[in-house]
Amino acid sequence: MESWESYRDVVRLGRKTRLKEAQRVVLWSIFERVRSALKSRGLITWPDMFSRVAAKIGKGLNPPFEFAVVDEAQDVSVPQLRFLAALGAGRANSLFFAGDLSQRIFQQPFSWKARGVDVRGRSSTLRINYRTSHQIRTQADKLLGPEVSDVDGNTEGRRGTISTFNGPPPVIMVLDSPQEEIKAVSEWLANRTKEGVVPHEIGIFVRSVVELDRARAAVEEAKIPYKVLDDSLEMVTGRTSVGTMHLAKGLEFRTVVAMACDDEVIPLQERIEAVADDADLEEVYNTERHLLYVACTRARDHLLVTSVAPASEFLDDMQV
Repeated sequence: MESWESYRDVVRLGRKTRLKEAQRVVLWSIFERVRSALKSRGLITWPDMFSRVAAKIGKGLNPPFEFAVVDEAQDVSVPQLRFLAALGAGRANSLFFAGDLSQRIFQQPFSWKARGVDVRGRSSTLRINYRTSHQIRTQADKLLGPEVSDVDGNTEGRRGTISTFNGPPPVIMVLDSPQEEIKAVSEWLANRTKEGVVPHEIGIFVRSVVELDRARAAVEEAKIPYKVLDDSLEMVTGRTSVGTMHLAKGLEFRTVVAMACDDEVIPLQERIEAVADDADLEEVYNTERHLLYVACTRARDHLLVTSVAPASEFLDDMQV
């Protein structure tokens, strides 16, 4: 959006409570200051870059590619989809998307059809899971409903999915204190290493950086070398990966621990308290569920989920 008028009049999908115009005036003044500062420094944001490239291609420029394959499509943003729509230029079968709505943790829902990409009636659900054991998959699936839908009405059914191998059942522990949780996780990790799991085959994830100390303490007590992940997602051979659940996306490990799944940690109480209406509250709960689902399904063979009482309500769902 380049002008106050476009910001003032934009449709807020699913929003029941609209900001008053006086509030929008204040917000737009902040946006304009940021935009002006970026321009003075010769910088643009990633969304702006995608928007500019889309506009260039839309002016008749020959697309640089005839076909595009897009993975992790559930997290494509509005500017990115506009760019892809311009790249496809309405040509049949020019775009191929692969994604999982259950793993949407970065992107608010929006209409793809309204942005020129209509996949209705052209999608299919893959039902063979090669990465996660039957036991872990079925336990993690309890976090989600039998169907997941997008804004355009595309529905992804979760029934009928099968895993190609079996493994031990996931372990869910609710401890009385952080110290007891740290001790239980360290003992569990020590047992896995005795069974032949090496450090870089282990991932330990928490909801946010606030809980990282608990994860670090557990792996240190187990005397396992580790590396705290950052946005570069650089893993090191011989070291366990420790990080937030958002960083778990796209990674795979033989053994995973999802720690600190406490009440008010996941779903995060701060997000719930910031909600303005029921539609937003549902979206917060959905993305928080998806976040724990993503963390749990990074595991191939072994999964441990822990919390300090009172535990997250999501853990009750996993044990139904």
